[in-house]
Amino acid sequence: MPLHVAISNRSGVPIYQQIVDQTRAAILKGELTEGELLPSIRGLARDLQISVITTTRAYSDLAQLGYILNVPGKGSYVQPPDADLIREHLLRNVENHLADAVDAASQAGLDAETLHSLLDLALQEGPQDD
Repeated sequence: MPLHVAISNRSGVPIYQQIVDQTRAAILKGELTEGELLPSIRGLARDLQISVITTTRAYSDLAQLGYILNVPGKGSYVQPPDADLIREHLLRNVENHLADAVDAASQAGLDAETLHSLLDLALQEGPQDD
């Protein structure tokens, strides 16, 4: 499946980070599979109408994080999934959601005990289907 990246110039997130985040998510969801060739750095820059420097930074970051392998003269390939990377990503996602919940609880004037009760209730109800 080809890499699909949607860039938002209005986002406060740098463009290279948007590419990293969306590519990482596609790999973790299995939309991009092990060994799959990603678009060339120049090709992605052309398709997204951004600087080659930006796509180079994104691919470099993805390689440092262990999601892709950059092979000079050949291209960039999706690395095999790493259980530790996947777990780290999922934990970071949970932490972000919990931080959002704490912010919302604070805005609503809820104390820690009430927030704990709400979390306990949510855990008892189990996962919600979207």
